[in-house]
Amino acid sequence: MRKLRAGVVASAILLAAGAASAQDCAGLKNLRLDSTEITAADTVTSGTLDLPEAVSLHDLPAFCRVQGIMRPGSDSKIRFEVWLPAKNWNGRELGVGNGGFAGVIGYQQMGGYLLRGFTVSGTDTGHQANGTDATWAFQHPEKVKDFGWRSIHLTAQRSKEILRAYYGKPQQKSYFDACSDGGREALMEAQRFPDDYDGILAGAPAYAWSTLLASGVSAMQALGDPTAYISSFKLPAIQKASLDACDSLDGAKDGIIGDPSQCRFDPQVLLCKGEESLDCLTQPQIKTLQTLYNGARSKTGQPHGFGFSMGDELGWAHWIVGEDPEASAFSQFVRNDFRYIVTGDPKWNGLTADPDAMMTLSHDKSAEDLDSTDPDLSKFSARGGKLILYHGWNDPAIAPGYTIDYYKQVRQKMGADKTGSFVRLYMVPGMEHCIGGPGATAFGQFGVPTEKGSRFGLFDSLENWVEKGAPDDNVIATRFAPQGNAAHQPSLTRPLCAYPTVPKYKGSGDINDAASFACAQP
Repeated sequence: MRKLRAGVVASAILLAAGAASAQDCAGLKNLRLDSTEITAADTVTSGTLDLPEAVSLHDLPAFCRVQGIMRPGSDSKIRFEVWLPAKNWNGRELGVGNGGFAGVIGYQQMGGYLLRGFTVSGTDTGHQANGTDATWAFQHPEKVKDFGWRSIHLTAQRSKEILRAYYGKPQQKSYFDACSDGGREALMEAQRFPDDYDGILAGAPAYAWSTLLASGVSAMQALGDPTAYISSFKLPAIQKASLDACDSLDGAKDGIIGDPSQCRFDPQVLLCKGEESLDCLTQPQIKTLQTLYNGARSKTGQPHGFGFSMGDELGWAHWIVGEDPEASAFSQFVRNDFRYIVTGDPKWNGLTADPDAMMTLSHDKSAEDLDSTDPDLSKFSARGGKLILYHGWNDPAIAPGYTIDYYKQVRQKMGADKTGSFVRLYMVPGMEHCIGGPGATAFGQFGVPTEKGSRFGLFDSLENWVEKGAPDDNVIATRFAPQGNAAHQPSLTRPLCAYPTVPKYKGSGDINDAASFACAQP
């Protein structure tokens, strides 16, 4: 395991003359921290904060806003912020993560947790850019390290040092809540820096980064063939066929496949019988669809990754198929990862690359800094750490099989009983990437409340597990109408079921009500 030098890991708080005392926000500007400059320390009392990326937060409590830059490497410039409630601090510290290639601080999430009394921290991971842009990494290996593992760890350290200087005492407990690349960051923390957080909520983790992105080369090539490309206009027909085959497997015909791993839908039923139309697929298109469902394979037939689930193919429009073969979000991620991190060739072309060779090269060039695949969580467990994983069954960005596979690896490494004492996995029917989709997908992640049961669902369960010794067994997820907008009325609730159990309809009652479902073995 790569380790930071002792001087960075164990950086001490050194106070200059006239530095901060408890509750002295402006004085934090004089705080001296290893390889760190505090660039601003201001008390915010207006309740409103206008931030980069057109983010504007309102109704905030008074807080101390600390901004800083960390330079642990010769080419590092890691921006971070720590927000400290001026009153009613709940004694907890929380770190937020990033998405995509990062490049921005998660201000929205920070604001939500600040409202709940947490000290919160976030970082841009060492660069400023849009989430699909990786040009910052071109010929900048130190910045790749900052993005991969260094910035989140150092932000956790600085946050604790700053809050101790401000409040005059340490936090009682520390948490991390993130999804996607943030889920990868979360597992990196549990694996490499197990002392940073007591409780971690990790969604759809892109933890097998070098494999995940390399497996996309085969998908790019399948969709890049004009005779085999699947237009987004054909997704409704595909979704209808998969739902017709598997919607009722959980006992309720509700437009949601409760456990897509049990679905045996054969795309061959969509073969055009005559002239091609939007309601059918050509044989080359069927082959592409099968590749998307089954996952990429090597020349010898070995799996290169995991496939996407059936039942919400409409959700593929942006992420997988795009408006044309080059326009999907996943193609952008693969292309930029290989051009600016893996090969160092800005003209790299995924359509002509050898998928097997790219898999090997991706592992060689990026796994050390970007993968968080170690199943040995013994150090995290030994200090009382708790980890809750979740993943949407219909995630079109990161195939759900990755998270299931990691959970199984942890169980194999540490044993079923030991794993059950500090790790849980929740697979969410009808959820796309991190939140949203046709299912009930609001359950406390990112501070998004749910309608029934504990208000912040899985996060409240994590807190109870860390602080009271047991997680909640009755977590309810909600779909709001319109989807994801908590200001509107709930239209669907479902129990969240700890893997491998799945929600099944009891046979009577409102299919939109969680009370009509029970967690059962698949």
